[in-house]
Amino acid sequence: MTAPSRIVFLVDVDDTLLENDRIQEDIRNHLEREFGAAARDRYWAIQEQLFADLGYRDYLGALQRYRVEHPYEHHLISTASFLVDYPFADRLYPGALDVLKRLRTWGPAVILTDGDVVFQSRKVDRSGIFHAVAGQVLIYIHKEESLADVERRYPADHYVLLDDKLRILAAVKEAWGERVTTVLVKQGKFANDAKILASYPAADVTVAAIGDLLEYNWLDAGASRR
Repeated sequence: MTAPSRIVFLVDVDDTLLENDRIQEDIRNHLEREFGAAARDRYWAIQEQLFADLGYRDYLGALQRYRVEHPYEHHLISTASFLVDYPFADRLYPGALDVLKRLRTWGPAVILTDGDVVFQSRKVDRSGIFHAVAGQVLIYIHKEESLADVERRYPADHYVLLDDKLRILAAVKEAWGERVTTVLVKQGKFANDAKILASYPAADVTVAAIGDLLEYNWLDAGASRR
């Protein structure tokens, strides 16, 4: 058995470390530029349906489904290349990798994210996040339902969870109680949706941007002593 760490930091990716809204905007613009507005809208409708079915964005899966509807659109290969080779490092929030480096001075920093096994892995790798956390990456379909596996892989006396989704933070808080400090990073549409914010308990800590945590002292906050 692995000895528990004193504290483990669990860090989300989309809209926590990476500006996902900008990535989606770039994908929409690419599709419109290459295939027109109608194709862009149809692809995104498929994307939204998959999101409703799966609970995460499946960009490559949506492209495959679009191809079934349009089997002779050979230019789709350019969109596949656009997705796979997207410069994710250009969409890191300011200070994101520096925050990961700083967190690792307190304890292990582990990426905890949802997504498909191919595109999300590519995103983590090409952005530099994989290297920044020394390869400690967990990708689930629904991470809030996978906490037992998280504990098994990274046992700890206390966890700190950084995420832009208050729903996720509330679910993990309910499961782990005082064993976790939840941190809401108010970046992206979900973190700033008034309806969502009114629907769940507040996080233990709220910051306006991921870079704000460069100045945060976890010892003063008490997380590492719990």
